Amino acid sequence: MHGNRNIGDVILDLRNICLSFGGVKALTDISFNVREHEIRAIIGPNGAGKSSMLNVINGVYRPQEGEIIYRGQQRRGMDTYAAAKSGIARTFQNIALFKGMSVLDNIMTGRNLKMQTNFLLQALYWGAAQKEEIAHRKKVEEIIDFLEIQAIRKTPVSRLPYGLQKRVELGRALAAEPEILLLDEPMAGMNVEEKQDMCRFILDVNDQFGTTIVLIEHDMGVVMDISDRVVVLDYGKKIGDGTPDEVRSNQDVINAYLGVAH
Repeated sequence: MHGNRNIGDVILDLRNICLSFGGVKALTDISFNVREHEIRAIIGPNGAGKSSMLNVINGVYRPQEGEIIYRGQQRRGMDTYAAAKSGIARTFQNIALFKGMSVLDNIMTGRNLKMQTNFLLQALYWGAAQKEEIAHRKKVEEIIDFLEIQAIRKTPVSRLPYGLQKRVELGRALAAEPEILLLDEPMAGMNVEEKQDMCRFILDVNDQFGTTIVLIEHDMGVVMDISDRVVVLDYGKKIGDGTPDEVRSNQDVINAYLGVAH
């Protein structure tokens, strides 16, 4: 465990979620919850339904059955805009940055939902829009400092190595000041050093900003080190849920996943 965090009450409750595409069941009757300020991992073999689960949480997919209760309110059909507006941000397995834009400008796009002034004032960069822009830039600069990427703030992201692009994507998600941050394989394709850096930033985001984190990750060492609780999926069904130690010793999980050489 890490830090002296107060893990709070349930902030997100997924109940009996079923999701199908055509006749193919992606998720079958899955229930689990996420507590405030915790790091909650979703693990399982390829094709287990992990990314589909994140897509249900942030409104990309709408489940055919089940309910999502976020902050005590039922959100059966939350779309991506409503999810983002209500404080759920997301990074993707494949980096989804604006390659031609600088690091600073990419992170700035994460502030869009926070902007209050109208488009015309923004275009004219006048009055309230100017004040707002300065405030947003200040916030973005804080994130750049936090992620230790000051030296590359003006660099187009297409020129950055993979590990740094992933860090910029994390920065863009943080710019939205989310309550819940969904991380889809934040360490995929990274070397050991890059993984250590990313682990440290995830723990710091959780500790310093109090952000609740839900992550999918294949590196079991990482998952067991940084997670408070782990839910295990296999073929779209839940086969385990609990602390890292509980999941490690769960025979169904060992049979389906942990006991298999990757």
